[in-house]
Amino acid sequence: MTCDTTAWPYLDPHQSRDHAPTPYELKLARTLEEIFTHDGHELADVVAGLNARQVRTPGGEPWTEDTFRAEMHRLGA
Repeated sequence: MTCDTTAWPYLDPHQSRDHAPTPYELKLARTLEEIFTHDGHELADVVAGLNARQVRTPGGEPWTEDTFRAEMHRLGA
């Protein structure tokens, strides 16, 4: 079966992007996939997983639940 991309409603998985992912965004996405696979899905699990892997906020600080929420909002996730 083929997908007819001219038929409505076709959804492009990257339709909300206004730029290619930055190296930071790619690293964050890969790390979040790893955390969801191995550590859990709860916000506390995600924050702990990012900090344990030393993936920092854009400002270089350790993550908190508030900074994670704010960053996901900024990224449009």
